[in-house]
Amino acid sequence: MSDAEEKRSLNFIEEIIEVDNRTGKWGGKVCTRFPPEPNGYLHIGHAKSICLNFGLAETYGGSYNLRFDDTNPVKEEDEYVRSITEDVRWLGYDVDDRILFASDYFGQMYDYAVELIRKGRAFVCDLTAEQTREYRGTLTEPGRNSPYRDRDVEENLDLFARMRDGEFPDGSKTLRAKIDMASPNINLRDPVMYRVLHAHHHRAGDKWCVYPMYDWAHGIEDSIEGITHSVCTLEFENHRPLYDWFIDAINEGRGPGSEWGDKIVHSQQIEFARLRLGYTVMSKRKLLELVQTGHVSGWDDPRMPTISGMRRRGFTPTSIRTFCDRIGVAKFNSTIDIAKLEHTIREDLNKTALRAMAVLDPLKVVIENYPEGEEEMLDAVNNPEDASAGTRQVPFARELYIERADFMEDPPRKFFRLSPGKEVRLRYAYFVTCTDVVKDPATGEIVELRCTYDPATRGGDSPDGRKVKGTLHWVSAKHAIDAELRLYDRLFTIPDPDRVKDGSDYKDHLNPESLVVNARAKLEPGLASGVAGARYQFERVGYFCVDPDSSPEKMVFNRTVGLRDSWAKIEQKGKKA
Repeated sequence: MSDAEEKRSLNFIEEIIEVDNRTGKWGGKVCTRFPPEPNGYLHIGHAKSICLNFGLAETYGGSYNLRFDDTNPVKEEDEYVRSITEDVRWLGYDVDDRILFASDYFGQMYDYAVELIRKGRAFVCDLTAEQTREYRGTLTEPGRNSPYRDRDVEENLDLFARMRDGEFPDGSKTLRAKIDMASPNINLRDPVMYRVLHAHHHRAGDKWCVYPMYDWAHGIEDSIEGITHSVCTLEFENHRPLYDWFIDAINEGRGPGSEWGDKIVHSQQIEFARLRLGYTVMSKRKLLELVQTGHVSGWDDPRMPTISGMRRRGFTPTSIRTFCDRIGVAKFNSTIDIAKLEHTIREDLNKTALRAMAVLDPLKVVIENYPEGEEEMLDAVNNPEDASAGTRQVPFARELYIERADFMEDPPRKFFRLSPGKEVRLRYAYFVTCTDVVKDPATGEIVELRCTYDPATRGGDSPDGRKVKGTLHWVSAKHAIDAELRLYDRLFTIPDPDRVKDGSDYKDHLNPESLVVNARAKLEPGLASGVAGARYQFERVGYFCVDPDSSPEKMVFNRTVGLRDSWAKIEQKGKKA
């Protein structure tokens, strides 16, 4: 580990690895994996697991695999394989030569299952799924042995081979491990290893009519790949005894000269708390439901906690990896405030995003003493945090747009923006003073401001040293481009929609203002060349990125996050109420 890494406290998984390395348990090797099921898009919770598993391997000079757990052909699609691979690469992990599939091991898994049958450790069961649940017992009552548990080895071998060959209908038979129906750990009560399933597999085609259950496949996949530390989320803690039992059962009787061959690798399963993030849901089922019911536009909707959605919204790989590192690795489940994620992206974009000026609610300003027909180019800083970003040229002319909220006809005492008779600075431009207000005679709405400017203040500084407290952003009316701004916000109105206690459905708490479309915005002209994914800070407004829907004819920008946490004030008001 580097000096910087040694200075921070080790998490409990790193402590385990440190001990393993000192004792030579794995010969100094660290090999991890991320094993997604290709039945949906990855979300921020998966990002935590990816960063943890792959980060451990990088830290200790080891290796990592992206292994698709494609053991359930009914729910799996190549679309998900492609999206998952793209997300992992986008996060910054090189997996091109380490992309593996559980289906590649189906033959080996089957052979190991046959071995357990021959050892008297597995049997073919004819109980239906409902009967199997009844025989299993409860958390307080032991289960009962299946009436098929004592079939002899030859009959089990014959039946299992015929299951593989497709002789039996779906659900008619299973292969079960023979463990202990009275075990206090319900996972050890003769769990199902294989089920009959006539389904087309996205990679194996129609070769198989039996498919392995995850608990059986998991340890074998890890073993074949030589995984040293099998890091998974906390819900698998009660499955660890089964993970160990399967490998121990395969290794029983193995060794030099054994008919079974050498012992196989027994990887070490370690559990950590999964990421729960406020104001969203993380269940694949619920995310799929939001997509299918049209509450969002798709898996990559920028309101979704999916990695593809966050990428489209303008999040950076660095910000997500930093966030995952900062929240740490725990042994107990907890919910992380989404404000921490938003703070991390602000922090990153503040350093990297180019600045630009955009007016979301335009109010026209006419500078009466600026020569008609004249225009000039002014220097504007691209990023004050990064001198190497340089400057850009923005056009200035007689007619401008400012934010409507930056003017008040009758302002309160500490209003430091524009008002009648008051002087303010236009960013990178001049000092201006409001001299008149033009209103719509029918509605009384302010439609235009008349101002004067001081030519001596070009660049925003006064040669006579006078100070102004207000600085406004603006765009030239003649040169501004029209754009659609999609103002995204939190998807839900409550911090924990996954755990509502009033009997309501989680969808009842969707935020009706999670997307507000602004088609009035006026932007500085340089933004017309922005490519999809380009990120900007619209000064005094927020961070935005160019959406893939953009075209030269219609620029579309997504709000990534505001400059400040507006929800902190909302939540504080709610507590007071």
